[in-house]
Amino acid sequence: MVAKKGKDLLLKLDVSGTGTFQTVAGLRAKRLAFNSETVDVTDADSAGRWRELLAGSGVQRASVSGSGIFKDGQSDASIRARFFAGEIAAWQVAIPDFGIVEGPFQITALEYGGSHDGEVTFEIALESAGLVSFTAAS
Repeated sequence: MVAKKGKDLLLKLDVSGTGTFQTVAGLRAKRLAFNSETVDVTDADSAGRWRELLAGSGVQRASVSGSGIFKDGQSDASIRARFFAGEIAAWQVAIPDFGIVEGPFQITALEYGGSHDGEVTFEIALESAGLVSFTAAS
């Protein structure tokens, strides 16, 4: 993948629950991570006592985090309401010229900050809460 602008990685939320995604925040820094736990099946007969893993098992998850400024008051209210309700909602992460990661996520952290001579900023963390799909860019 050729170098891309970080500002083009977008975090979108299905605000209405109808499958229509809207960019909800002006994130200045973003991160998407995939993790897969392993299942160790090593036993006394393992060759050379090397660890053996069970393919296709374990728990997979995706984490999204970012910091920036809210796009508008409606976006702030929408995210804040979902956090305090502990709601799981449909989110998308659009990665330029790579594809779209989509699935149910829960907001696990929401922080606000600011300095006396600047704007209010926020940090958000989301954890996958079900099947996450990937659609490659065409």
